[in-house]
Amino acid sequence: RRAEAVCIPASHLHMTAATMQVSQKDFEKAQEQLKLLKKDPGNETKLKLYALFKQATEGPCKAPKPGMLDFVKKAKWDAWNSLGNLSQDNAQQKYIELVSSLLSAESAGQKKDAAPEEGRHEGYETIIVTTKNNITKIMFNRPDRKNAINHQMYREIIKALEEAGKDDSTIAVITGSGDYYSSGNDLNNFTNVQPSDMQKMAEDGAVLLREFVGHFIDFPKPLIAVVNGPAIGICVTVLGLCDVVYASDRATFHTPFSQLGQSPEGCSSYLFPKIMGLAKAKEVLLFSRKLTAAEACARGLVTEVFPDPTFQKEVWPRLEAHAALPKQTLAVSKQLLRSMEKEKLHEVNSRECEILKERWLSDDCINAIVSFFQKKSKL
Repeated sequence: RRAEAVCIPASHLHMTAATMQVSQKDFEKAQEQLKLLKKDPGNETKLKLYALFKQATEGPCKAPKPGMLDFVKKAKWDAWNSLGNLSQDNAQQKYIELVSSLLSAESAGQKKDAAPEEGRHEGYETIIVTTKNNITKIMFNRPDRKNAINHQMYREIIKALEEAGKDDSTIAVITGSGDYYSSGNDLNNFTNVQPSDMQKMAEDGAVLLREFVGHFIDFPKPLIAVVNGPAIGICVTVLGLCDVVYASDRATFHTPFSQLGQSPEGCSSYLFPKIMGLAKAKEVLLFSRKLTAAEACARGLVTEVFPDPTFQKEVWPRLEAHAALPKQTLAVSKQLLRSMEKEKLHEVNSRECEILKERWLSDDCINAIVSFFQKKSKL
């Protein structure tokens, strides 16, 4: 039989080429737009962007798998490899959509921030600090990361506590934005560390943690925690150093130190047995028992629990009433209560930080963190 030529209209060829050209231009435009972001989108999003970019430009991952201890390269490889056989065109489109969503979210946030909150302090990126009605409020503000504390946030909280201790407010309040109070230490603090830098990371981390907890020990005014949602790790342990803890009934309290190859901090190894009793404290600190708000209240860690729908409406009038009391009287009484144990608390803090420094360099801790990120990359 005579072969028949397949006829493809020239107009169709022209449209296909034009579509590909537009897609490539959009992809290049998205790369330029990404540079316009003012806020760090977080490591998870950056890994997605990296993976989609590699898939769009090189195709499926064929690079050799990095070593277990090379956390950064391993995380990048896992992200790229997880895309499987996703086509380069689809990867381009997903990259464009992700960049567009990031720009839209940031634009919406900037519009929201256009009218700054009354009494807002300048110079903070990871927290919001305001002073109003004799209350200085320190709000964790990384809701996209469940208010996990990275190194910058540690330093900003330290600065905020120093300023709140000296300003004209009567009390200071710590709370969280979004659904979480805080998910504790940001484990991404460990991911950008090369094996040769592990010793320095552990030493610097111990110094920063000791200073952070020390500011809670030394804070001269009543310090009140308003726990609006789940609390994990360091943000649970330092509750023992607060004077009052109000919690939503939606809050939970979890210290998964053993699961992560780490050990207690925030003076919890000393204060939790005093607050809860030794047996109950061991259940929390050794075996990672997650407490509901009602359980934490029954064990003495939380002062009072409120229904979540009315939590903010009930708590803030209470706080304003506290702040209306004589400022100097409250400060003197607070310091009197703390003075009996301040030296002991600093001693405990130093000892806990020394032990943690050893744990961070241990195989237990390294393997636990590697396992954590492996599980996370499979989700």
